[in-house]
Amino acid sequence: MALNDHVDLPTFMQGVSKRNPGQTEFIQAVQEVAVDIFDFMEDKERYHKEQILRRIAEPDRVISFRVCWEDDNGNVRVQRGWRVQNNNAIGPYKGGIRFHPSVTESVLKFLAFEQTFKNALTGLPMGGAKGGSNFNPKGKSVREIMRFCQSFMTELYRHIGADIDVPAGDIGVGGREIGFMFGQYKRITNHFTGVLTGKGLEWGGSLIRTEATGYGAVYFLQNMLKSKGMDVAGKTAVISGSGNVATHAAEKIVQLGGKVLTLSDSEGFIHDPDGITQEKIDWVKTHKTHRRGRISEYATEFKGSTFHGGGARPWGVPCDLALPCATQNELNGAEAKLLLQNGCIAVAEGANMPTDLDGIHIFKAARILYAPGKASNAGGVAVSGLEMSQNSARMSWKEEELQAMLKDIMSGIHDRCLEYGHSADGHTDYVKGANIAGFKKVADAMLAFGVV
Repeated sequence: MALNDHVDLPTFMQGVSKRNPGQTEFIQAVQEVAVDIFDFMEDKERYHKEQILRRIAEPDRVISFRVCWEDDNGNVRVQRGWRVQNNNAIGPYKGGIRFHPSVTESVLKFLAFEQTFKNALTGLPMGGAKGGSNFNPKGKSVREIMRFCQSFMTELYRHIGADIDVPAGDIGVGGREIGFMFGQYKRITNHFTGVLTGKGLEWGGSLIRTEATGYGAVYFLQNMLKSKGMDVAGKTAVISGSGNVATHAAEKIVQLGGKVLTLSDSEGFIHDPDGITQEKIDWVKTHKTHRRGRISEYATEFKGSTFHGGGARPWGVPCDLALPCATQNELNGAEAKLLLQNGCIAVAEGANMPTDLDGIHIFKAARILYAPGKASNAGGVAVSGLEMSQNSARMSWKEEELQAMLKDIMSGIHDRCLEYGHSADGHTDYVKGANIAGFKKVADAMLAFGVV
């Protein structure tokens, strides 16, 4: 068979699986995108001839390195670090750094692959990348975290730059960790450039970056509901997670007149039938960020709420809206069915690939309003892109300007999903729309460059 002959989807996925043995998360991410892209490419010979999807599903490079550091007892500790630079067809590589025991090459490859499409959807000139380490910051002292971050950056610095690759934060990497890494980068290179985003406001950061992912997910949800003549106001919402994305999504739901019923962490979830108010959200933010506490303590602090332990997830609580904001594959097929049975009408993903393939198929078959993470959680990277612009111009925008730009970007993503996902019967397949819109932008840029 000639290389430019059409390859069907099963044959393509067999090739992906063969080239990436044991990398289940990455294969899942490629499968989810490829289903829609193959339909789109059916009559577009050039995409097939130039092997565009095959090239996007093969990262530009995967960098793996050893990270050695000393704990407070003087013991030498060894972790592994990665940077997966997936595609820079439309701009410098851009994507977060994750510190968590679950980090593997497969997880980072899936995140970098998804990031490529997500960044394309924003309309900003950013390629896709992701990085991180299997380092677990939980239980570590501030000095231990500092030493690890400095050691991590001592290797990573040679692979990044303001016009090459601009990392950001992710799970386990907040403002503190970004500060340690930026300080080390500056010390090694003697450059003060926008090489990282999520920086402190005092040293080049952007307003609303912290809020952007959670707020953006709710803005996207609001756009979906408005397309059907509905609104967030008066609706009940179930949210997973209790970190940055989850708390700010809850905050925006409350601001728009909705009622938030749940938050969670790895131990389980809390259910508050009275609603998680702004006062309660502020308590969770302080509890998780400063006290490094567990969500179970919410039930002790606020009467009338209950904690469901053993790693339980909140998808059995009846609701109108669901926002998975914790981590990948946290919502499976059985839980998707349960949400539908309990009256859920819309799902907006705040995390990356939180719904597994079974769950996605169930939501799509039910034809509910379902937004994949690459569309609905793009607010964070969008404001990161705006931070890059501010750094390049040596300026900063006001909060009102950034809020307006974030709303506009999320509205633009929604419109692009409608363009490629809307059908004649009035239904919009947001997964299909996001996949095709993101792919087309990257693919057309790659065609312009030739075989590179």
